[in-house]
Amino acid sequence: MRANQILLLLLGSSLFAAPASAQRQPACRPDNGGLTLPPGFCALIVADSVGQARHLAVAPNGDLFVSLSGRTGGLLALRDTSGDGVADVRESFGAGTGGAGILLRSEWLYFSPNDAVVRYRIPAGGLRPVSGPDTVVSGLPTGGHSAKTIAFGPEGALFVNIGSRTNSCQAQDRTAGSPGQDPCAELEIRAGVWRFDADKLHQTQADGRRWATGLRNTVAIGQNPADGQIYGAVHGRDGLAQQWGTFYNEDESADLPSEIFARIADGDDYGWPFCYWDQNRRQYVLNPEYGGDKNTAGRCAPLKSTPLLGFPGHWAPNGMMFYTGSQFPPMYRAGVFIAFHGSWNRTPRPQDGYKVVFAPLPGNGGVPKFENFADGFGGGNNNAAQHRPVGLAQGPDGSIFVTDDRGGRIYRILFRGTGQ
Repeated sequence: MRANQILLLLLGSSLFAAPASAQRQPACRPDNGGLTLPPGFCALIVADSVGQARHLAVAPNGDLFVSLSGRTGGLLALRDTSGDGVADVRESFGAGTGGAGILLRSEWLYFSPNDAVVRYRIPAGGLRPVSGPDTVVSGLPTGGHSAKTIAFGPEGALFVNIGSRTNSCQAQDRTAGSPGQDPCAELEIRAGVWRFDADKLHQTQADGRRWATGLRNTVAIGQNPADGQIYGAVHGRDGLAQQWGTFYNEDESADLPSEIFARIADGDDYGWPFCYWDQNRRQYVLNPEYGGDKNTAGRCAPLKSTPLLGFPGHWAPNGMMFYTGSQFPPMYRAGVFIAFHGSWNRTPRPQDGYKVVFAPLPGNGGVPKFENFADGFGGGNNNAAQHRPVGLAQGPDGSIFVTDDRGGRIYRILFRGTGQ
């Protein structure tokens, strides 16, 4: 037998074949896993009760790599070998290093514990690392908003979200009437996005560069393949009525300030802690810690970093992805999906969030609108919700995976057509 014939036989063998999950679409659950979806869409549950599943990355063959937070933490690899859509192979590694951000880049799996970014080498088709973890960045600040999330950018850039330690940089955090610190010292090392070299090991924060500032906590961060730029959805502040009841009633505080979605460019300033975005007025407003009265723009008026979208307050955006597949209808191929973790402080209004929304991106300078895409994860408040969405990732077939850090569930959403 000739060498090329042997090679073809090997390539066709099960040793080299892609997992069944990448070869055909499985059947959805009759109840869509409890989700409410637009017509033509359906869902299944890939895995359940896996722990506090945060973000995820999908390999070209359909394998999933999931970051886990909490005391044990680490990373979980999932594979479906039967083609029914349910992961029947699980591999765990990196225990004891709970974290959030996770990305695949060639044979490297990048993962961000709360104080660092590390990477593992996982050959194509593998579920476990053959080396690592190698430290890319260490010594990142923790406390307050500790979770680090990451995105790749042009020219080997690695962008890291470093959230604020406090709610609004008050002298006494979350204390009624306490003034804001001015200047806010934590802006030097927190409440922004930093740029590092994705290929360089043993960096510290001092080796990176602050790319953008005034971003309280950009847990949802990613690169748009269409323009190569970095975008993020940002958590707004809490407690306007609780800490500044002279100016805000509870109903106003439930809806303000906006959670924003924005393009994050070099040198941008989005105003925290001095300013917040009022989605109803579509303008920046001065925070009461710095002399605001819910109407005054003051020092916020010159800000030029205008959000693309403003969402209701306290929904907590934690994951985002730009859709590039061909499985979904054309309307989804020029927009962004954002996963919201859900609110705990919208009283007296009902708690809200706990959903995935879709928004087309503007091509003509107009104001984009968003719509609910996947709902039904949970309700009540963050203690009562059964499931809380966090991460989003696109599969090789164009389906979408969603993680849940409350029930430890991994969903997969597919489009089967409105005629089925």
